[in-house]
This record gives sequence, C-alpha cells and structure tokens, in this order.
Amino acid sequence: VDDEPVILNSLKAQLKAAFGDNYLYETAESAEEALELLDELQEDDLEIVIIVSDWLMPDMKGDELLIQVHQKYPRIVKIMLTGQAAPESIQRATELAHLHSCLYKPWSEEELIKTINSALDKL
Repeated sequence: VDDEPVILNSLKAQLKAAFGDNYLYETAESAEEALELLDELQEDDLEIVIIVSDWLMPDMKGDELLIQVHQKYPRIVKIMLTGQAAPESIQRATELAHLHSCLYKPWSEEELIKTINSALDKL
C-alpha cells in the first residue's frame, strides 16, 4: 500500500523476482483501497499473509491502516515501509497492530526479502 505507483511497481517486481508465482501480489494506492481489497480477497477465500504499507499517505496514515487491518485480520503480518514516519507512529503500530517490522525508504532489495522471509516464518 503506497500512494506512489512507482513504489508499488518496484515492490511488486522485487517480490515476484524473489518469490515467483508462490504468491499473488496485490497493490493499493490508498488505505481505503487496501481495506476494500482485503475484504474482497477474504470473500474469495484467499488467505492474506502479509501487508506492507507506507506511512505517509493522504486521508489515513499507515499506522492507522495497520491497526484497522489488525483488528479485522489479526493473523496478517504487518510491515511498514516509510521514508518519514514519526517514531510515535511506529511505536503505536507496534503496540496496537503488532507491527512485525519497519523498513525505511530507500530500502534495499536484500533487506526487503529478508524481512518478508522473517514474516513468512511467523506463519
């Protein structure tokens, strides 16, 4: 989840290169779009295992999105990817959304894959 399509495309390409067709990769450009997508995937009986969200987005910040996701889908592993999250927002997401990890932009592909693998190990 990121309001910048170039970030979404980059993440999706890196994840597909690392994990291939083992997973489906969905993107959303806003928190609202992400929540709708999660509901649709759930209705289609698809298991959502990980969500990666930016923090600074219009309308709803990433920590609030991840808290809402956790309340509705507590088993999804939550990761924040940000260039400018306030430390208190990261702490809030850690406490209220059980944030797995926070990556900082610009991220390295190696760091991203290592974080995703550690998230998958939690499942």
